[in-house]
Amino acid sequence: MNNIFKMRQIQLSILALAAIFLSSCGATVSEEDLSTQLEQYRKQQTEINAKIDELQKKLSESENGGSTRALVPVVIEDLKLTTFNHYFEASGAVIAVKEAMISPEMNGQIKEVLVREGDRVRKGQILARLSTEINDKSIQEVKTSLVLATDIFERQKRLWEQKIGSEMQFLEAKNNKSSLENRLATLKAQLDMATITSPIDGVVEKVNQKKGEMAAPGMMMIQVVNLDQMYVRADVSERFISSVKTGDVVQLTFPSFPKLSMSVPVSRIGNVVNKNNRTFEVELRIDNNAGMFKPNMVAVLNINDFSAENSITIPSKVIKEDLKGKYLYVAEKVENDFVARKYYVVPGRTYLDRTHVLEGLKENQALLVDGYNRVSDGTFLRIL
Repeated sequence: MNNIFKMRQIQLSILALAAIFLSSCGATVSEEDLSTQLEQYRKQQTEINAKIDELQKKLSESENGGSTRALVPVVIEDLKLTTFNHYFEASGAVIAVKEAMISPEMNGQIKEVLVREGDRVRKGQILARLSTEINDKSIQEVKTSLVLATDIFERQKRLWEQKIGSEMQFLEAKNNKSSLENRLATLKAQLDMATITSPIDGVVEKVNQKKGEMAAPGMMMIQVVNLDQMYVRADVSERFISSVKTGDVVQLTFPSFPKLSMSVPVSRIGNVVNKNNRTFEVELRIDNNAGMFKPNMVAVLNINDFSAENSITIPSKVIKEDLKGKYLYVAEKVENDFVARKYYVVPGRTYLDRTHVLEGLKENQALLVDGYNRVSDGTFLRIL
């Protein structure tokens, strides 16, 4: 390219000198001399143009690998046998394996709350107490009555053993004593109900009520969550029900952690198809020792529903179509040149940017993966 540029500069310089010379000489030079000089310049210009054309030809041949043909630059991929895997996606949510929505077993006023949100608690630890003032008084009354009833029963028993008094009096005393004993046991059980304990190890997530408020069964008072073990639950379309089995390994990702990917086996498959959305449940157990996963986080399940070993896969973008079907281009060597050849293929499934080819290609063929849009069958190629 530098030689061509220099030739052009020489050519322009000669023409410029000729013009200056002609204009400066004017009438002092004869017409015959001017014609001779002009002819010489034209001859020099022709020689320079010839040299420029020759250099351009050599440069073109160099770019085309020494050939005078117009070669189309392309990029190829050598076809190899690989395993093709197809996956489908399902969205799920992270759920705690152990979670407790705690409410009292009896009505009562909250006497004290012993934990705050974020506290770690152990199974059986006391979380709150209800007021037991009425229960305490009732227990004291029953205990007093039971002392008297026990004394009467003992007296009636001794009299009955001595054949004194009626059987009815003895039975009434015995029944009264038993009734008060049962009543006392019931009141003590109610007293235990006033103490609210945690059924699991975990972290206090919510405390919904405060000291002095009324608590009642069925009304959540405290929420405790164990984050050590979690599971992911997803609703999967029923058309994949034959593709998913317990124990199958699933690739699990989380939008909240883009760089995290886990291989997790399926722990449970639902036995019922939801009639409203035609899905079935899939569950996966995951460890959460680092505490990074939170309940209700979104998870994405990549589930393998098809695999083919010793298969040829190609970039999906190279497949074109005409009236005869799907086709692509392969580079083949003819003597010393590479030529584009058109091959019709039968594509199978596609996953991401790769397609599984069922028929039409063989191992070790050179597939055109770039520049294929600029060729046709028989086009000469320059492999980049």
